[in-house]
Amino acid sequence: MGVMNNIMTQNSDYLFMIENACKAPSGHNTQPWLFKIREAEIDIYPDFSKELPVVDHNHRELFVSLGCAVENLCVAAREKGYHTEVKVIKDSFIRVLLTKDKKKQSDSLFPQIALRQTNRSVYEGREIPEDSIKILKNIPIEPSISIYFYKRGSVDYERLADMVYRGNSLQMNNEAFKTELTTWMRYNKKHQNKTRDGLSYATFGAPNVPRFIAKFVMSKAINEKAQNKEDRKKIASSSHFVLFTTKDDTVEQWIGLGRVLERILLCSTAMGIANAYLNQPNEESDVAKDMVARLQIPNEHPTILIRLGYGMKMPYSLRRDYKSCILLAE
Repeated sequence: MGVMNNIMTQNSDYLFMIENACKAPSGHNTQPWLFKIREAEIDIYPDFSKELPVVDHNHRELFVSLGCAVENLCVAAREKGYHTEVKVIKDSFIRVLLTKDKKKQSDSLFPQIALRQTNRSVYEGREIPEDSIKILKNIPIEPSISIYFYKRGSVDYERLADMVYRGNSLQMNNEAFKTELTTWMRYNKKHQNKTRDGLSYATFGAPNVPRFIAKFVMSKAINEKAQNKEDRKKIASSSHFVLFTTKDDTVEQWIGLGRVLERILLCSTAMGIANAYLNQPNEESDVAKDMVARLQIPNEHPTILIRLGYGMKMPYSLRRDYKSCILLAE
């Protein structure tokens, strides 16, 4: 109780920033972040107890998630009238320096933090207008990060689709991968409300049924044939793939990529564009190497692949209480 009281006496602006940072996306919705409040800064640490050692053995996607959280925190800071400066400390944690700005400048993307979601549904098939894609292409990027857009119907779009299916084949025949995946599945409302993390049944459009029934049904869906069948529908209904790469595959660049990714996701949300991850090709090293060759992007490290399109809103993934992610400063 004393710890919670201690947290609640902290700067309310900083708590507001952390609350919004915790709405960032993360692999399997693990929410792998911890925050430490200091006098004029907030430090963001990886929470390795939420790691995914099979699918993300080098913590690359974990640090991308931290980058997304950093971006949300910076957007929320501007909403409260702060200037931010982001530093990556010894490839270990992120320090956000905060200075009160006399000229408060609200960020137009702030309202989208609460609205953004990973929408895993089959989309409507409508094509995103080129002027909307141009807006996304003009979003500022961090050093050593590249973004590539691939339109449905193009040769490279089909190449990427094939690599998604190859990634599925490898992952769905890997028992360790499937065990890790099912560990983070939340099978019904009671289960999701208890943990407030993981892959909720509702975000996949599944009904709220007793857990033993849900586990049986889901076990039948976790295989190569079923996954590829579902992904074919999702890819055919999407408008674009967007591939995010880094130059050197470093922690600092993963964090920078996460910041750019979140900007794209928030801006897409503002335009009514849905998004979801199809990151399988980046997670399998042999497929990723082939991707670099076939897409003719030498010296790039494919890191995140998403699809964009138009779709009906889905239920939101739950979040743990943000106060539980705050560490007490020494």
